[in-house]
Amino acid sequence: MSSWSPTKYKTRNWPSYNTALKQRGSLPIWFDPEMVWVPPPGGKRGRQRQFSDAAIQACLTLKVLLGLPLRQTTGFVESLLQLVGLDWAVADFSTLCRRQRTLNVSLQYRGGTGPLNLLIPSRALLRDTLPGSGQHRH
Repeated sequence: MSSWSPTKYKTRNWPSYNTALKQRGSLPIWFDPEMVWVPPPGGKRGRQRQFSDAAIQACLTLKVLLGLPLRQTTGFVESLLQLVGLDWAVADFSTLCRRQRTLNVSLQYRGGTGPLNLLIPSRALLRDTLPGSGQHRH
């Protein structure tokens, strides 16, 4: 029985190898400025929601992807919004905690070898916030 020996690779193109290693740490995140962050009035009595389901799902998606606690998620989303120049308020950790119990967050996974791109489009998330869409959660 022969002993196992690791495969030896010789890197011949160092510039592209270094570029590929740097791109592994890339995490571009885009926020659509037309996204419905604050929901329209629900037409019911009582206090209206300050954040749409899309806004809560965006925060919780980042929480799950990056493995952050709720308070750090709030700070992270605040800094992202500030970096892109959006003056949107961010839900505090207690709002995220309360809303995550009733919000169904579905992440579609598709394996790949390229960089991970997280898109937050307004049109795809808009259907979750409009009354009468059949998917509005109370």
